Amino acid sequence: VQLVESGGGLVQAGGSLRLSCAASGSTFSINAMGWYRQAPGKQRELVAGITSGGGSTNYADSVKGRFTISRDNSNNTMYLQMNSLKPEDTAVYYCHAAAYGLGYRYWGQGTQVTVSS
Repeated sequence: VQLVESGGGLVQAGGSLRLSCAASGSTFSINAMGWYRQAPGKQRELVAGITSGGGSTNYADSVKGRFTISRDNSNNTMYLQMNSLKPEDTAVYYCHAAAYGLGYRYWGQGTQVTVSS
C-alpha cells in the first residue's frame, strides 16, 4: 500500500486547509485509517481516525469541533478538513493506514502545515 498526502501549506490563524491522502496498491487490505501529526521536538500524535466504512471516527481533544475526517472508498482517498486553525496546529501531518489482518501499518511521506499568528 502506498499513501500520498497533499494539501498542506501556510495559512493564517483562523483559516482552513483540506488535506488529502490517496491510497494505492492493495487497498482492499486496509481497515482503519487516520491522520497523525508531529511538531518539532514533539512526539507524533494521533489527530483523527476513521474505520474502513467510515462509520466510526475519533478525534484528539485538541481538534474536536474544528477538524473533520472522512474517506471516499470509491477513489481510495481520505480527507482531513481543518477549520479554525491555530498556530499550535503547525506540524507535519502524516497519513496512516492499518491492515490488521496482515499486521501491517503504512505511512505517507508527510505534508507540512504551518499556521501563522
